[in-house]
Amino acid sequence: MSIYIDKNTKVITQGITGKTGQFHTQKCQEYANGKNCFVAGVNPKKAGESIFDIPIYASVKEAAQHTGATVSVIYVPPAGAADAIWEAVEADLDLVVCITEGIPVRDMLIVRNKMKAKVAAGGKETLLLGPNCPGLITPDEIKIGIMPGHIHRRGRVGVVSRSGTLTYEAVAMLTEEGLGQSSAVGIGGDPINGLKHLDVMKAFNDDPETDAVIMIGEIGGPDEAIAARWCKDHMKKPVIGFIAGVTAPPGKRMGHAGALIAGGADTAEAKLAVMEECGFIVTRNPSELGKLAKAALKK
Repeated sequence: MSIYIDKNTKVITQGITGKTGQFHTQKCQEYANGKNCFVAGVNPKKAGESIFDIPIYASVKEAAQHTGATVSVIYVPPAGAADAIWEAVEADLDLVVCITEGIPVRDMLIVRNKMKAKVAAGGKETLLLGPNCPGLITPDEIKIGIMPGHIHRRGRVGVVSRSGTLTYEAVAMLTEEGLGQSSAVGIGGDPINGLKHLDVMKAFNDDPETDAVIMIGEIGGPDEAIAARWCKDHMKKPVIGFIAGVTAPPGKRMGHAGALIAGGADTAEAKLAVMEECGFIVTRNPSELGKLAKAALKK
């Protein structure tokens, strides 16, 4: 069992003919069942051609109709990425994974509002992961995104993180400890994004093959606290929590666009306090995440 994607998922790459799209599509093809999972690319100017034996279509809708794909991954440059998200949403896909960094906030605001309006009008809800995220992986089945496949191992610990690099760190530690991962999800660090910690924690809670979860957050915004409070009342599994940015000064943007301390509740210490209050196993040292997960599973 996994969350969101598995070895039978069919994927469209938007931006497949660009340098980044080509490189990462090829790496995803080489991982586990990727050869069978990546079934289409989109580029209106190159429709009818193919790359890596993947046919290229003029639109996401056409690609989905011809291949049965339900997920897309976006490597389109920032200026066109929001339009690419909306094209995938209009095609009624189940999930859109946007890797692109640097999309203007206004563009994301417009897309998010259009997505909400579509659902409110009775249209299909398409889940969005990202933007500015590394993607997600179900080890030994499929990876969609830019994470290094070789550090992952099939296991029973879920990982959700706002930080791409810390996702990889947590995954590598779990692999070293012999635990592995059920799925790892990088939700991205932009201020306006799709799936939040809360959404992913709910999915892990419902997944019978996830026994514990590592949740990694950052300074800025209320999302980690919202997820922690939900977990206090509903989560049936141990959660190991870490917040990056303990030493960050208030009012200064750090790294991710969303990592800005606007008020007292946005600081790392405030978020760690909420996590502790909600029953998380909290650490201020990310190198302990793997060991803490192992200890939690022994209890």
